[in-house]
Amino acid sequence: MGDIIAYFNQYGYLVLLISLALEMIAVPLPGEVIMSYCGFLVFQGQLDWTLSILIAWLGSSIGITISYWVGYKLGTPFLEKYGKFLLLKPARIKKTSEWFGKYGGKLLVIAYFITGVRHVTGYFSGITRLPYIKFAMLAYSGSLIWVTVFISAGKLLGPQYQKVSSILKPYLINGGITLLIIIAVIIIYKKFHVQINKAVCQLINIIFHQSHNTKR
Repeated sequence: MGDIIAYFNQYGYLVLLISLALEMIAVPLPGEVIMSYCGFLVFQGQLDWTLSILIAWLGSSIGITISYWVGYKLGTPFLEKYGKFLLLKPARIKKTSEWFGKYGGKLLVIAYFITGVRHVTGYFSGITRLPYIKFAMLAYSGSLIWVTVFISAGKLLGPQYQKVSSILKPYLINGGITLLIIIAVIIIYKKFHVQINKAVCQLINIIFHQSHNTKR
């Protein structure tokens, strides 16, 4: 990490762009720490806040787009054969595959905040043939939220930028779980809305009749 910071101090925006692009194709780089440090440099007045967010967003968007098209063209065999070189263990690939089976492209928005998952969501978006337009809308909006949160947090905390991850992690985990629950509820309702509506109507009728009989 010290080497990255040294390069960051020298080349600034270029390192931010390249490091986030590489991280999103699963090169093991500490993206959140890099963005937090970027926020610290914004705090010191060495970098511009808006430009930092735009460049970080561009870098992560480039990286996840590359991984999408690699997954789209080469499929699962690529991850199984070369994933080990990107530190993608079979267990992580399997877990992400299961998540995509349940939540599909909706996982793209929150995956940025889940270490170990965001690195492979682009590949699985391509492997599962998620339409590019849908992928782009979800992935690029999720990327913007992700970089804005960490760069802004680094800027607000200033010299304490290293505490960003520990401070935000509980909120990000709880928020991610809440969002997954909401997504699951929506998916279940869409699939079984007829049965659910019927059951609700029956329940309302039962309550109404019981209330009516009680009043008598």
